[in-house]
Amino acid sequence: MSEQLKTLDPEADGMTVYEYIVNNVDVCQEDMEPLVEHLKRVDNSGQFLSSTARFLAAVDRDRFNEWISPLVEGAIDKDREHRYIGSLLESLWGNDYQEHIDELRAEDDVFRRLYKRVYPTGPM
Repeated sequence: MSEQLKTLDPEADGMTVYEYIVNNVDVCQEDMEPLVEHLKRVDNSGQFLSSTARFLAAVDRDRFNEWISPLVEGAIDKDREHRYIGSLLESLWGNDYQEHIDELRAEDDVFRRLYKRVYPTGPM
């Protein structure tokens, strides 16, 4: 655990953890596992899990790829009203993801799970 992470309150809420990641993105990669687990525990709506996934993908999807999937999976579980997860499709798989739905469903379990949650009756 880095010295930076030790400054984060163990009872921190989702917004505080999200802000910590945003403010420390250049140095927090080694702390992502406990940060993601903490977000999964405290984010009841999926808002901060979704926001963190979008943010990390925008900063450097390759560098943070191993953490994006658990964030999205946590958001899927928490966002029962689909208030936040719908925006993940476009922000993580691109504006043209709809043109590649079959391909993405075939190769990406997280995409398939998210797409099914957002569109439970099938393709648009």
